[in-house]
Amino acid sequence: MARSKEFDKDKAVAAAIDVFREHGFEGTSTEMLVRAMKIGRQSLYDTFGDKWALYRLAVERYVFEETEAHAAMLRSKPRAIDGIAAMIEQVVERAHLACLGVNSICEFGQSRPELNALHRAADNRLRKATMECIKQAQVESEVENSLPAEAVAGFLIASIAGIRIAARGGAARQELESLGRLALRAIR
Repeated sequence: MARSKEFDKDKAVAAAIDVFREHGFEGTSTEMLVRAMKIGRQSLYDTFGDKWALYRLAVERYVFEETEAHAAMLRSKPRAIDGIAAMIEQVVERAHLACLGVNSICEFGQSRPELNALHRAADNRLRKATMECIKQAQVESEVENSLPAEAVAGFLIASIAGIRIAARGGAARQELESLGRLALRAIR
């Protein structure tokens, strides 16, 4: 009779996300994962397949949760521009934590179709939520009306990635805050 798994799969995936965020796919060993996830090597393989399958699952969960957090910030304020500012502030606040989404794009580029699909879906969700907020901010005369909402959304998403990369490169909090303010100023 097979033993039942004695670990919380969600907690194990969350622990794997933390390891992959910090070390990437190539820099993460199976031993690092089993230690962080507090499971045996065989349980990792039996439950998640191999390291690559676990990585894809970690990226999928991470980009979904991160996209939802951004969308929630966009909707968190009565005025749309304040929602955009809240999203940028949240990015700056959490920029010291490595971003698995940005890091996986940097590590693999376009070489892994299954990752590309995950990133494309997350980007589409975030872009849509951001464009809706931008259009509302334009109606409220808070964002320049002559700028296409799609272009502004692309700029803000690129700015978010830039803030995260700057943080990963060691930028001080003050510099990250300045980047966030400049992004907001550029769209007004």
